[in-house]
Amino acid sequence: MIRVTIWNEYSHELRKEKVAAIYPRGIHGAIAEGIASSDFMIRTATLAEPEHGLTDDVLQNTDVLIWWGHRAHEEVDDAIVDKVHARVLNGMGFIALHSSHYSKVFRKLMGTTCSLIWRVADEKERLWVVNPGHPITQGIDRYFELEQEEMYGEFFDIPEPDELVFMSWFQGGEVFRSGCTFRRGRGKIFYFRPGHETYPTFHNESVLKVISNGVRWAAPEPEQAPRSVPPSPHPALEPVPSEKPVKSSN
Repeated sequence: MIRVTIWNEYSHELRKEKVAAIYPRGIHGAIAEGIASSDFMIRTATLAEPEHGLTDDVLQNTDVLIWWGHRAHEEVDDAIVDKVHARVLNGMGFIALHSSHYSKVFRKLMGTTCSLIWRVADEKERLWVVNPGHPITQGIDRYFELEQEEMYGEFFDIPEPDELVFMSWFQGGEVFRSGCTFRRGRGKIFYFRPGHETYPTFHNESVLKVISNGVRWAAPEPEQAPRSVPPSPHPALEPVPSEKPVKSSN
């Protein structure tokens, strides 16, 4: 069972009727419903909860943390950021969605500005699979399309990804590294670009499939049981007696 926590700042849904109409249970609720599986144990957490819903107990019992944030990055307490960062280094998986590229946690993990070019233009996005053998792309065709999305364009100021999984093309001609993996300490990180709040992206089957695959990929591997050393088939050798010291003659 993979223990998944979905974190959402849960701000736009409470302020904008358009967003609330698309995500009446919040973006976190849509993702939770969309990736529900017999091998996932899912909980959600939001910015307004005490400790942003990420108490020590929650973090210690989370295998993969999914993060969506946008307008409230700077409202996330630095102490919580440090705790999440430490858990990733210790093996917790982390999935950053869409504008979470600029979250405090992701920037701390990357060590760069994570800045990019963007434009809200209601453009079609085509996400190309550029690593068809990767576990995150399993069950996805050569590409899939989102009829309307926010444009993100290069240059994307991140470290060189360990693996590039998806590349996006937009109607305006821009391209973007939209699916990237990283490893920090013992933890696996997946950045996945789609998910602007004014579009029904998190109701899209391909998007939800990618997130589900990402959870399974990012989950820490089960701890291996200590290996016992089998008894030797050879009898123990008798210890070699130490050489007696030679007496010096006077």
